Amino acid sequence: MDRVTAPNQVPPVPPAELPSTLGALRAAGHQYRTVKQELRDNLLARMGSGEDRFPGIVGYEDTVLPEVERALLAGHDMVLLGERGQGKTRLIRSLGALLDEWTPVIPGSVLNEHPMHPITPASRELVDSAGDDLPIGWLHRSMRYGEKLATPDTSVGDLIGDVDPIRLAQGRTLGDPETIHFGLVPRTNRGVFAVNELPDLAERIQVALLNVLEERDIQVRGYQLRLPLDLLLVASANPEDYTNRGRIITPLKDRFGAEIRTHYPLDLDLELALIRQEADLVAVVPEHVLEVLARFARDVRESPSVDPRSGVSARFAIAAAETVAAAALRRSGLLAGAGSSGGGAASASASRPEAPVARIGDTVSVTSTLRGKVEFESGEEGREIEVLAHLLRTATAETFRARLAGLDLSGFTAIVAEGGAVETGELVSSAELLRQVGTVPGLAKVLDRLGLGDAPSPEEAAAGIEFVLEGLHLTRRLGKDVTESGRTVYGDRD
Repeated sequence: MDRVTAPNQVPPVPPAELPSTLGALRAAGHQYRTVKQELRDNLLARMGSGEDRFPGIVGYEDTVLPEVERALLAGHDMVLLGERGQGKTRLIRSLGALLDEWTPVIPGSVLNEHPMHPITPASRELVDSAGDDLPIGWLHRSMRYGEKLATPDTSVGDLIGDVDPIRLAQGRTLGDPETIHFGLVPRTNRGVFAVNELPDLAERIQVALLNVLEERDIQVRGYQLRLPLDLLLVASANPEDYTNRGRIITPLKDRFGAEIRTHYPLDLDLELALIRQEADLVAVVPEHVLEVLARFARDVRESPSVDPRSGVSARFAIAAAETVAAAALRRSGLLAGAGSSGGGAASASASRPEAPVARIGDTVSVTSTLRGKVEFESGEEGREIEVLAHLLRTATAETFRARLAGLDLSGFTAIVAEGGAVETGELVSSAELLRQVGTVPGLAKVLDRLGLGDAPSPEEAAAGIEFVLEGLHLTRRLGKDVTESGRTVYGDRD
């Protein structure tokens, strides 16, 4: 993504009470500060007030964020180094919130020049001639962030700028700064600029960033412009890219003040918090199902069948939760259709629409839809779904033991004693499932342990019951068969 502002983003309207001339700005006591001074002062202010410094960033409070804060306080440009899906870009974008909400600019300046600190000859001449009567504009911090997704075809013109042949044709000389069409980096002057996946940038293009980082000037087409750019430059990189697709050249690495390693959530609670925050769920997904998916993502990361260099993105668990919610919504829609036609398993609940609540059986769908998000070791070719299915069963069993350890579940095993069976699946409504199991001793304690409350809905109770049946099967206390129609039948192991 190439961006200085978000697509179609409308700039906020400045408050009417802000000064409108350079003289009024001086009279108001405004002091010019560099971007890095702004970030430092505002970060310290948030620390002093106890305000959240990086809203929406989960799992980095004691590891990554302290290093980012030290880099900002030191005024260092930085590289965030980590595997895919670790929130590097999100963290970088959050830095813009530490800028002043409004900052004065010279109207019409492509480089967002401060009226007290003009850097181009034209702007300096304008300030000198107009003096305190110079009209000023105001720029919101949301418009002071720019980013570039590095690709092999990125040019110096994209990042830094190039000579504009139309302006040359108008009679300007080649050495005139007005002949340059500035690239993304100088256009983000007085802001935060991010280069995502920096190793993907061709080495000859990386060289163009050397002066930006150290001397804070830019070079275009063989002549040098002494434009003291004022920005924070942040880059992201994946360690795998150093060998597979490219590398960060040594002189450029040396010019970044800080290299910060990111990581995946360190424990299960953080993984769950991330899923809850980021997943856009179209149905209710009970806590025990979310826990299964969180454990599943962690088990996939740790599996010897998965290439550890590629990592397993946090988006894997988020997409899994969204897929499971969609499966529940699909079941609700199918049951509504079956009920309206007056037949099938939905007839028992035709008078009451089935609310979309995810069950453990819905998780099976993720093994096929999400396999593309995982890089497997070469020896696992053709076994991808089998590996993921095994890890999903392992995660389900782990959650079953963690949630229901110590409970007497003999009431559930008694349901299928002496040849009985319980059918569930995509076209089995919650009412039908509850009818099959009847009154189960200990069910209330199970539902409480699963976080389904004292008065669960029929759909929530069915989700809890199906989870117990699957857990008993995985711990070898119940048998299980899948019919040709896709239904799951739990029965006695014998």
